[in-house]
Amino acid sequence: MSEQASPLSRAFKEAAVAALIVAGLGFPVIAYRADPDFNNVLALTFRWPLFFSFCAIGFGLRFVLSLWTSSRGKPQVAAAARPARARLWLAPLGLAALVAYPVLILAFLGPQAALKWVDTFGVQILLYVLLGWGLNITVGLAGLLDLGYVAFYAVGAYAYALLAPLTGLSFWALLPVCGILAAFWGFCIGFPVLRLRGDYLAIVTLAFGEMVRIVAVNWDVVTHGEAGLYGFPGLTFFGLPFIPGPKGFAAHFGLRFAGVQKLIFLYYLVLVLALIANFVSRRLRRLPLGRAWEALREDEIACRALGLDTANIKLTAFALGAFFAGIAGCLFALRQGVVSPSSFTFTESATILAIVVLGGAGSQVGVAMAAALIVGASELLRQLTFLKAIFGADFDPTQYRMLLVGLAMVAMMNFRPRGLVSTRQPTILLDSPAEVKP
Repeated sequence: MSEQASPLSRAFKEAAVAALIVAGLGFPVIAYRADPDFNNVLALTFRWPLFFSFCAIGFGLRFVLSLWTSSRGKPQVAAAARPARARLWLAPLGLAALVAYPVLILAFLGPQAALKWVDTFGVQILLYVLLGWGLNITVGLAGLLDLGYVAFYAVGAYAYALLAPLTGLSFWALLPVCGILAAFWGFCIGFPVLRLRGDYLAIVTLAFGEMVRIVAVNWDVVTHGEAGLYGFPGLTFFGLPFIPGPKGFAAHFGLRFAGVQKLIFLYYLVLVLALIANFVSRRLRRLPLGRAWEALREDEIACRALGLDTANIKLTAFALGAFFAGIAGCLFALRQGVVSPSSFTFTESATILAIVVLGGAGSQVGVAMAAALIVGASELLRQLTFLKAIFGADFDPTQYRMLLVGLAMVAMMNFRPRGLVSTRQPTILLDSPAEVKP
């Protein structure tokens, strides 16, 4: 009986200590809220339900973690993965679900209600999947920690917003141009960091991301500062604009005009480009360039000793990852209709990096799953308005988005330190087709 009570008592003690730590650290921040009154004097408002809720969450999470660690026993050797042919149906099934998603949403909810679901839970998630797959080349395959990836995202968006009205070119002509310009800047940022690794590389890329944002804020003549750029040409279906009237897309095909038509077309466009990015990444992985990226990730010194040109390997990783970010930036400009510096802060870089880390560095499927979880869960927070009845009218669930991402990171480090998908098919099979750990 004592042996059974020992893990429970230990878990209870550790959970109590964790709750006290949460209470001590969060007391001045969570328990009180400072708001100016009519005399412009700060007045403190008590938020005890929110404070005790955080303490209870800390207690519960630590209690479950302690019980889980005590019941694991001895580590077990990972069993061999099932043959690849047993999972061949997963890819077609997932692709069919993605293709059918906007059609089903439109059929069940109607044109007006489907706007939010196609845009927020469709286009936005796919954009982050595309960004995650681009950063996965730089971070997951080449092992180059990039904290300024949002800068290439901004280059693509601003490139389209500036070039579309100046040149009169269509979106289809400017889409590769935006990617090439972002790749050029990725190539340029690669030169100063050729001799940097680890934390120093992360600091330089972080500085580059902030430089791009600050330039966009202060270069009013070109970027219009914080007001941003707007009024540039929107998305067209091969020349047919999504507008009401005889010259629009709906009239040309004999359909009734609805605003969701543009979003559905944009959804399929982003889906196709994301699949192309996935295909290119997987194909390059099997080529000598992809194997060179993985060699650089594992050991740069050994990579040089083998005679590989690490400078070119790094530059290609930065350029190709930036190319996909530029493509995503162009699509972002079409979706938003306005491009401003506030859309390209460090928080965006941190979110994209969290998607890669949580999904599993080097795993395409894991990155897609993490993007759906992080972005989808963040948007679902906006629907939790009923929590205001518990925590007060001023409670905004979206403010805790990054807190939840941080908690997810902590949980992953304890339960699945290699990400959601920690196994992958090796680049070259030597003896058996069994999957290996990255």
